[in-house]
Amino acid sequence: MYNARVKNYQKEALKTRVAGADRYEIIQMLMSGAVEKMVLARVAIEKKHLEAKAEHISKASAIIEALRGCLDFDLGGEVSENLYALYSYMIDRLLDASLQNDPAIIDEVSNLLKEIKSAWDAIPVDVRQETLGQNGVGANAG
Repeated sequence: MYNARVKNYQKEALKTRVAGADRYEIIQMLMSGAVEKMVLARVAIEKKHLEAKAEHISKASAIIEALRGCLDFDLGGEVSENLYALYSYMIDRLLDASLQNDPAIIDEVSNLLKEIKSAWDAIPVDVRQETLGQNGVGANAG
């Protein structure tokens, strides 16, 4: 009962955060969520909880797929093309991790995403605001 209440509270808190977030913040949340799911998948592999592993890897892959789908090739040009290839590589590697039950592959993908997130987080707020104002919807995803 307690866990259900906590999960419900967490879902509502996330809805509130998303409702007030701009596109940059949503992408930050997506990246954080993918990293979190990879941590949980790694733990599930180590504990031999294969059903949980599959669920967490699937969710991490879906988030990375969403990030890849948000790329704006007109705005991002070569950076978007490189990110598309990197996101595709990450999705492929997560499949490998799932098939091989290999936590080292999950670490590889997690570290790659953390590097992208670090760069994304470093974009100054004034640059974010300017970009959001210029095109009305947001910036190149990650």
